[in-house]
Amino acid sequence: MKGFKEFLLRGNVIDLAVAVVIGAAFTAIVTAIVTNLINPLIGAVFNASSLDKALIVAIPTVSGGSAKILFGAIIGAVINFVIVAAVVYFALVVPVNHLKKVAFERVKKNEEQTPQDVPPTDVEVLLEIRDLLRSQNGGALPAGGGAHVAPSDAPEGPGIGGSTKL
Repeated sequence: MKGFKEFLLRGNVIDLAVAVVIGAAFTAIVTAIVTNLINPLIGAVFNASSLDKALIVAIPTVSGGSAKILFGAIIGAVINFVIVAAVVYFALVVPVNHLKKVAFERVKKNEEQTPQDVPPTDVEVLLEIRDLLRSQNGGALPAGGGAHVAPSDAPEGPGIGGSTKL
């Protein structure tokens, strides 16, 4: 049940649901415009009451009858699709792409203006402590060694500049 809840609350599912609802609303509006405005206008050009009744071609069938190819209905469906696609593109895609571009430029501008404060690494902090200790002790290490000084016969390790002994 938890996985189903996470699936439903994901952004993609909600975006898809909104897109389906808006698409259905646009389709209803565009279908009404095509059916009630464009079809009669184009039908008038072809001397028919609507586009669905224009450009009908009858072809003979094998049984001796005839079948009708409704080119006007196909043209009406293509016009309907083009109008829906144009409305979706200009009403949704163009504004969303513009908003994404503006948001991206704003984020990019903010990143350029305020550099990130990166904390020093452990090695940098240790080197700074070592340098401070050296400056307090007069610049030289004590002759006796001490716990923090490697023996002089220790092999060189992969430290900074080869100065660290293992």
